[in-house]
Amino acid sequence: MELAASVSHGHGSSSFLHGSAKPKLNSASALFTGAPLSLSPSSTGRQARCPNKLVVHAKRISGLEEAMRIRRERELQTTTKFRKRPPLRRGRVSPRLPVPDHIPKPPYVSSTSLPDLSPEYQIHDSESIAKMRAACELAARVLDAAGKLVRPSVTTNEIDKAVHQMIIEAGAYPSPLGYGGFPKSVCTSVNECMCHGIPDSRQLEDGDIINIDVTVYLNGYHGDTSKTFLCGNVSDRLKRLVKVTEECLEKGIAVCKDGASFKKIGKRISEHAEKYGFGVVERFVGHGVGKVFHSEPIIYHNRNENPGCMVEGQTFTIEPILTMGSIECITWPDNWTTLTADGSPAAQFEHSILITRTGAEILTIC
Repeated sequence: MELAASVSHGHGSSSFLHGSAKPKLNSASALFTGAPLSLSPSSTGRQARCPNKLVVHAKRISGLEEAMRIRRERELQTTTKFRKRPPLRRGRVSPRLPVPDHIPKPPYVSSTSLPDLSPEYQIHDSESIAKMRAACELAARVLDAAGKLVRPSVTTNEIDKAVHQMIIEAGAYPSPLGYGGFPKSVCTSVNECMCHGIPDSRQLEDGDIINIDVTVYLNGYHGDTSKTFLCGNVSDRLKRLVKVTEECLEKGIAVCKDGASFKKIGKRISEHAEKYGFGVVERFVGHGVGKVFHSEPIIYHNRNENPGCMVEGQTFTIEPILTMGSIECITWPDNWTTLTADGSPAAQFEHSILITRTGAEILTIC
């Protein structure tokens, strides 16, 4: 589940961020994937881009200039082409599902307040790595099963019920349930919903895309992963968005290893997204994960100059969100559901990874 850099509940936003010019996080929702990012001018992705380090084309155009050109072209395009169907509307949200008393629960469940972002990096020994692997493998299996439910006429509430049941049958707790008051066991984000969609009575339609974000709490450790699935006959344009977003995640992971700088992740993701004219959402970020759901380091998916290097044994998520239009967002009054400001489609993929001496191990696979 993604984070936003800063949270302002009065306006329904939440976010997680990390940086050397570290902005203070107002709440733990910034750690939740999909949490919005609010940065000071000195630390925004736009100003943090490195104009002299990247050549995208053979012409002598800096990475920043080329990114701005692509962005201007994208913003000049009309958004009506994204609105072939009515905009997303809230359906009926059913009551939260019960969890058996014998299943251990994370500490935040007893409060409706968003937990603070933990400042500690989560670095593991062999015993805790084994527990992380178990939690992440379960999350991956649940996500894989949830994806098989995606088809026209199925409601996101039905997906939530199935995910909830799979998790508790494994003796684990669905981490989103009760996190800062989140009412469901999984996030389901359809079409223009960037992240943190609350499952409801809306039926999926032919041609939809849906991100399912699963996090489980097993034996004291969180495993966090998400994937965007195709529903029925999806347009080629949407298929490309989904494919490129998954490729961005893979390219971000490929630069990770002991001693590598965190900023390489955002640089590599941005380079690939811009080749296809897609925007990289800056407001929501990755985060440390382990015993604590959301902790440092904050992982920016856009270009940035924030310091910090990866350490062997460390675990965190990478979870880029790409859009076909604006990277700006609006949040519904439920304080969670976050949509693209122009109604353009968005896609997201996420893995929890373990830093090794020579690379990164993807933990959320089955």
